[in-house]
Amino acid sequence: MSELFLFKLFGNLEQLDKIRLNFSDGGVLFMNFAIAFVMFGVALGIKTEHFKDLAKNPKTIVLGVISQYFMLPFVTFLLVLLINPSPAVAFGMILVAACPGGNVSNMISMLAKGNVALSVSLTAFTTVFALFMTPFNFTFWGGLYARQSPYLVELVIEPSQIFQTVGLILGIPVLLGLIVGARFPVFREKIQKPVRWASMFVLIGFIVGALAANFDHFMKYIHLVFFIVLIHNALGFTVGYWFPKIFKENSINSRTISIETGIQNSGLGLALIFNPKIFPPELELGGMAFIAAWWGVWHIVAGSGLAFYWGRRPSKSAKRDFAEF
Repeated sequence: MSELFLFKLFGNLEQLDKIRLNFSDGGVLFMNFAIAFVMFGVALGIKTEHFKDLAKNPKTIVLGVISQYFMLPFVTFLLVLLINPSPAVAFGMILVAACPGGNVSNMISMLAKGNVALSVSLTAFTTVFALFMTPFNFTFWGGLYARQSPYLVELVIEPSQIFQTVGLILGIPVLLGLIVGARFPVFREKIQKPVRWASMFVLIGFIVGALAANFDHFMKYIHLVFFIVLIHNALGFTVGYWFPKIFKENSINSRTISIETGIQNSGLGLALIFNPKIFPPELELGGMAFIAAWWGVWHIVAGSGLAFYWGRRPSKSAKRDFAEF
């Protein structure tokens, strides 16, 4: 009875496997530029004192990394067991959960009045750790789900690709933003707001372009994955908020960890899926690709909505935290 209910809710997910999404090299390059521009805008509002404060309290960063690389894959595994989707969709969910936090989380943390310095630090750490943790989490949790599945292959991530991503998309824009903010504070105040809005429009432009390139697929199949991604993403935000609460973290840091956990670098997931050296071309990976692609859209929508809600409810004390989420 439960399987019949889930089939009616999600539909026949196996039909997704034969889909081929349209993602060009130029589109990926533009996405990287858009995220780098967003990172520069975020870094304009960060002061070096923020990172000094974080060094005095490493517990918060450790909790964020654990939330990202253990709690999210764990609840994803439980969700996969509960809804029992097609193998490709299940492994797509596990792969997204194994990826590091998405760079756009820094901008969303700023809009949510979170700890931006913590957000940037967590994004940097989890991106570097992805070299080891993404292959480990995918093979470990995927192995628990179905050890004999043909989709469970060994992930090999080229170290130079990871460090290039960190340097170009995260490191250089953040460093440039910090330098401009520290050396030219008056100039920073003048350009900070325009750059913030411009970066948002650039990112939205990329999303619209990607949807337009895959509009037919989107209209035909979105109903199959919409609720799966919505539930999966909501679990990420929820676990990311309440896990640090167990360890007495304040609301600002808990919001930040929630956003870092709920905003995933699904673009890395797509890059892995479309890499023939990782996943053999003969595998039908449409279900995996569609999950990762829709995650890339939905987590921004959901994260922006959460940021709007939290941004209008600034945290004044840790005593009121438990009523906020």
